Amino acid sequence: MIIDLRLDGNKYRQIELESAKSIRDILKDTDIPADKILSFKIDHTQYVNEEFIPQHSMMIDCITFNHPEGSRIYQDSAIFILAKAVNSLLGIQHSLVVEHSIGDGVFCEVFGAQRWTEQDCNRVKEEMIKIVESDLPIEKITVPISEALEIFSTMGRKDVIKNLKYNYQDEVSIYRCGKYYDIFLRPLADRTGMVKEFDIVYQEPGFILRFPTGKECKLAQPFVLPTKLFQLHQEHDKWLDILGVHNIIDINKLTDNYDISEFILVEEALHEKKIAEIASSIVNDSKIKLILIAGPSSSGKTTFAKRLSIQLLACKAKPVVVSLDDYFIDRDKTVRKENGEYDFENIYALDLEFLNLQLTQMLAGQEVELPHYDFSRGIRRRSNVFVKLRENDVIVIEGIHGLNELLTSSIKAENKVKIYVSALNQLNIDNHNRIATTDCRLIRRIIRDYQYRGYTAIETIQRWPSVREGEDKNIFPYQENADFMFNSSLTYELGVLRKYAWKLLLSVPRTSAGYTEAQRLLALLSNIKDIPDSLVPYNSIIREFTNGSIFRY
Repeated sequence: MIIDLRLDGNKYRQIELESAKSIRDILKDTDIPADKILSFKIDHTQYVNEEFIPQHSMMIDCITFNHPEGSRIYQDSAIFILAKAVNSLLGIQHSLVVEHSIGDGVFCEVFGAQRWTEQDCNRVKEEMIKIVESDLPIEKITVPISEALEIFSTMGRKDVIKNLKYNYQDEVSIYRCGKYYDIFLRPLADRTGMVKEFDIVYQEPGFILRFPTGKECKLAQPFVLPTKLFQLHQEHDKWLDILGVHNIIDINKLTDNYDISEFILVEEALHEKKIAEIASSIVNDSKIKLILIAGPSSSGKTTFAKRLSIQLLACKAKPVVVSLDDYFIDRDKTVRKENGEYDFENIYALDLEFLNLQLTQMLAGQEVELPHYDFSRGIRRRSNVFVKLRENDVIVIEGIHGLNELLTSSIKAENKVKIYVSALNQLNIDNHNRIATTDCRLIRRIIRDYQYRGYTAIETIQRWPSVREGEDKNIFPYQENADFMFNSSLTYELGVLRKYAWKLLLSVPRTSAGYTEAQRLLALLSNIKDIPDSLVPYNSIIREFTNGSIFRY
């Protein structure tokens, strides 16, 4: 029997076994640090613990915090421990709700308390530390749906009960730690002692559960709250409170009761209202002549820019679009990554001096000839396209570096406005299982890449870590520089995207390294009911990723 042993997806070594033995015993003959391993993945298909005994040749991937899947396991395990701590201290009269990501953690609230305080945070943190130091086993068990309903009814988990009633399977997998039970879509660590690094920071009206970052699995110090982003989340959450929609089950009920069409119209109206407000604010300030739009991949920036342009025209301002793609330096001068590939996402891949010169000239009322970049030859050439701003004209630039002051350093702050666009999903599966913003964007991108670029789902999944790395470097550090923030997420969108993503994710082969990621996304989408495209307005941001948009891309 041959065991192909890997560490975080990288080949480690092959081990020949004369007789069957557990993974724990297999690791004793290696220098892999067993205490760092959060889970084991078998042949890209399933997660097991160290007690698993292989019966035939297979690949075993040891997943640590340094792997994206390991990071998710760590975070979910920390949330599990948090939920257990809140349950132990406050009982079933209080409900923990994990709402959304913020900074290096997740924002949470506890409902049932009169007012959450910093002292409450300290109590919960102390209880979490006790649970971690006790190194308790976290067991995954499979029980009949009827038994699960009874367990979570006793615990007062109405959110879980609602979902289980929509579950048409006979059994369900849940997690147990002592007398505490919970349900998680993703795997958890085997023991509480594996979650050593975390922190709880009081942030009215709740708190932030912080996670470690970096290869050393350590907390970054000190914690800095992204204030503008947090306010945007809170604003959206208040609107969801008014509509009574927080979890997938609420959207499913609207779909079942044929009330989803009105909900869609309200959400789209709120998008249009926000875009109109941004346009009005820009036009009302006569000094603003440059609009910069930036945001992470698949945030709907292009559709936002087109809808903003329409609102600007409605306010008697004419947008003049300038493409950053035409300001690349010649390819032979482009900076390279460590692996030798051209780094086109680096801000210095752009001719910043020339861009700033032309922007300064345009704002001064001079006529300029816009460049054209010949991507086939890797050089910039003349375009014979001349632009001269008129009194009501405003320049619009969309690109990943829009919030970075280096991009337009020669332009005074009073003459420009920066807009951050991101899909900040706040819809959860239940109170403890959030739907990550990155998951929504990845699903959007899988669909768009297939529709417009011919990429398969596995190709997009494999490229995604590189995309995320670029965002972490070029976008997220500058998000608080924005003058306006726009949340392009639509609470109903996964119901529309589901049918497109489903067939693409099913095509990912079992032998692929991205198979478990595809299965994870399928498990997420399995909780959501289809919403017909016919209910989606033709100018919706969602149409940028499916089809039928009134806009040309």
